[in-house]
Amino acid sequence: MRKAIFVKFIQVILAALILSSAIFYIAASSALLKNSRKDMTYTLRAIDSVLDYSGDIQGEVMMLEETVNDNSSRFTVIRKDGSVAADTGVVDTSSMDNHLDREEIKEALESGSGSSRRYSDTLKKNMLYVAYESDHSDYILRMAVPFTGFKEYLILLLPAVWLSFLVALIYSACSADSFAASITKPLKEISQEMLKVNGDYTELTFETYQYPEINIIAETTTEMSKNVKEYLNQIELERQIRQEFFSNASHELKTPITSVQGYAELLESGIIQDEEQKKDFIRRIKKEAVHMTSLINDILMISRLETKEAEMVCQDVRMSIVLDDVLESLKPLAAFHEVLVHADCKPLCIYANARQMTELLSNLLSNAIKYNKPGGEVWVTITEEDKEMIIRVRDNGMGIPKESLGRIFERFYRVDKGRSRKQGGTGLGLSIVKHIAGYYHGTITVQSELEAGTEFTVKIPI
Repeated sequence: MRKAIFVKFIQVILAALILSSAIFYIAASSALLKNSRKDMTYTLRAIDSVLDYSGDIQGEVMMLEETVNDNSSRFTVIRKDGSVAADTGVVDTSSMDNHLDREEIKEALESGSGSSRRYSDTLKKNMLYVAYESDHSDYILRMAVPFTGFKEYLILLLPAVWLSFLVALIYSACSADSFAASITKPLKEISQEMLKVNGDYTELTFETYQYPEINIIAETTTEMSKNVKEYLNQIELERQIRQEFFSNASHELKTPITSVQGYAELLESGIIQDEEQKKDFIRRIKKEAVHMTSLINDILMISRLETKEAEMVCQDVRMSIVLDDVLESLKPLAAFHEVLVHADCKPLCIYANARQMTELLSNLLSNAIKYNKPGGEVWVTITEEDKEMIIRVRDNGMGIPKESLGRIFERFYRVDKGRSRKQGGTGLGLSIVKHIAGYYHGTITVQSELEAGTEFTVKIPI
């Protein structure tokens, strides 16, 4: 890249030097031609003022021959019909061609003065012709001088031109090398810093460089490294959660399966003869089967909510009706635990799946009832604030330890494992609540103090 920048820079400099030289040559040639015409016109005007047109014109002109011939110039007096009246280079002017078709003569007749450049067959040189219409007679004065333009000066200036080219080229080469280094060096440092990552995505540090665009590359690289590191950490966390999930799920399923297998083997062996005991075993097998079915259904629900694959039929759901149904189903549980439930639901509708809303309220309220104390109370309120449905479920039960508040939404996490298993359930209730809230782009928060109670707040956009 450095070589490519260097070569391109030199190419641009050479092109600029050649172009500027060409422009200078054209401009200088044009200026020289303009000044020469101006000087020759002034000379013709001066000659016009001193010539005696009433006498011998040829004699008057021959007096100028010595002065004119010093620089190979030529002076001619031409009548307006194009015939030559006098010329410094020819004594017998009658043999000379008619000059009426000459460009400078045409211009002089039209505008008072004219000029042209051409090769003279007589003098065998490139000549500049300037014609001037006399102010004192009916003649046209013409002067011709050898004119090669800027070429004759170019030969004199050539050494200086080559020297300036060489100096400019050397300076440009140094500048190009410095410029290329100022670009490639930061990029090389960035690439070397990135090579240090080597899979662990440690913090990258870059200097502040000369060009903002390169600083943007460094900042973007740093940000990308942080994002990749966070992404890998998230993947690792999800891997651990998944591994723990499978371990817990296997454990949760293994216990009822073992119980079912034990009861079935006892019944199959024929050892149990008491009919009441047989019925009791069958009831326990059925209970464990129901528990496993609930556990599998909860696992499937979480999986579908996480992958957004659940095909939910949504409609306008009146939350007061859903809450009444949930409270009616939880009356036996509340009576068993001697817990009083207070409900306050404002009249509002939300576009959602009714079964999910029922599941959300049922899990929150059943936890508030089961983990309460005898004679405890539960308060549930559903309101609308800032186009959001706010569900608050508060109890005055045992509370949750601070060290467990950050983990209660994990699958199968139990604050008090012994008591939690006695209370029943699958250990997935709060995880399901969090996933349902997330499914509707909502949030769930919890506040709790030991022996003072717990409050869950769910916010879902209406």
